[in-house]
Amino acid sequence: MEQENSAAEQDVDVVVIGAGFAGLTAARELTRQGLTVRIVEARDRIGGRTWLDHRLGRDLEIGGTWVHWTQPYVWAELKRYGIGTVPSPEPQRAFWWADGGPQHGSPDALLELIGHHNGEFTKESRTYFPEPFRPLATDAFKGIDHISVQDRIREQFPAGDARDILESFWTLNFNGPLQDAALTQALRWVALTNGDWAVNFEACATYKIQGGTAALAGAILKDSGAAVDFGFTVGSITDDGGAVTVRSTTGRTFRAKTAIITVPIHVLEKIAFEPPLPPAKAEGARGGQVSKGVKVWIRLRGEHPPFVALGLADWPLNFFQAEYTLDGDTIVVGFGPDATRINASDAAAVQDQLARLVPGMEVLDVATHDWVADPLAGETWPMHRTGFLANHLAAMRARHGNVLFAGSDLANGWGGFIDGAIESGMEAALEAASLASRPGRQERAAQEPALPEPALR
Repeated sequence: MEQENSAAEQDVDVVVIGAGFAGLTAARELTRQGLTVRIVEARDRIGGRTWLDHRLGRDLEIGGTWVHWTQPYVWAELKRYGIGTVPSPEPQRAFWWADGGPQHGSPDALLELIGHHNGEFTKESRTYFPEPFRPLATDAFKGIDHISVQDRIREQFPAGDARDILESFWTLNFNGPLQDAALTQALRWVALTNGDWAVNFEACATYKIQGGTAALAGAILKDSGAAVDFGFTVGSITDDGGAVTVRSTTGRTFRAKTAIITVPIHVLEKIAFEPPLPPAKAEGARGGQVSKGVKVWIRLRGEHPPFVALGLADWPLNFFQAEYTLDGDTIVVGFGPDATRINASDAAAVQDQLARLVPGMEVLDVATHDWVADPLAGETWPMHRTGFLANHLAAMRARHGNVLFAGSDLANGWGGFIDGAIESGMEAALEAASLASRPGRQERAAQEPALPEPALR
């Protein structure tokens, strides 16, 4: 991977902003069309909101992690590069909160409690989203896009433990509070697994990439042959109709026929656009996503049988899952809906939350990253708020002159997953190739024959 530090203006066919899975995929698709591509990345690494890092004595996924065969784009990429998957351990014990106190039993017992209302709650997923990878194909969803997950659950089911467990389950999925979490987002997710919430849950937290997310990201980058400019924080993007100029906050610039922006939507407000973004796009970015939670890795003293634990929706950490054993200890992953309610770097604070559900565990160390406070993220995995699908998704995805937009935030299918990032990167690359190959855009474009329409691979 190459880093270019020159402040001189350089011309390429396409500048890709962001080296997450959307950006890497777009770059590969474009270079395969014979176009010159430069990736600019504010971080010192590739991967975006996926990040394999060495913590607690082993490599751990600090960001996005899991994949599944119901996710066609990422599954195809794994097959393309000969990369396998590794299952998380099958839980042997389960812990949950009911009847005003901690309970324990078999994982099947907890799944049955989660499913008590979940089948009913999600049964209309295919009604509203008959073509899950085309969520805007019909207008039926517009009648419910104003409804939050919390409002629908509380309207549909009586108060009690089963409802509490359902709320906590969906709080985990959104990694944020449910007051503004869109019902349409929940139904879109389940529609992608043909209306089966249990398969959807399996897709969320069961199969990891062999060698980690870095193995797949690195394979895509290598295949692209594109150079990456690390430490390049975009400050402004100017489109004069003939070329797009991307300028960093330190004055480094690239000129291109078109640009693809793959940053999380919370980051768009930090970039000065000329011409300015249209109102619907700007408002969508300003509203952002509801995923404001936390992910933390926890090293426990001693080896413990694999377990899963689900607390209440308003707890600072409401879910735990054992993932590894290491040198006689156990490594667990935990999630909570609000990063401001717990210092996940504080082992004692994490210990207090785990002890509410799982007795006899001693936390030795923790590892986390505050994605919400991270200026290059502003969120964990993207989950839409009420009204976003009807009022903003199409606008957020739309081309702005010669500037295109991609990323898991904007995916038609598996938004919030690696699969969605890859999907949107492919789609943006198709449009960028068409723009960059159009005759007369720049002198070089006028001299070159048009390239054939690219195909998805």
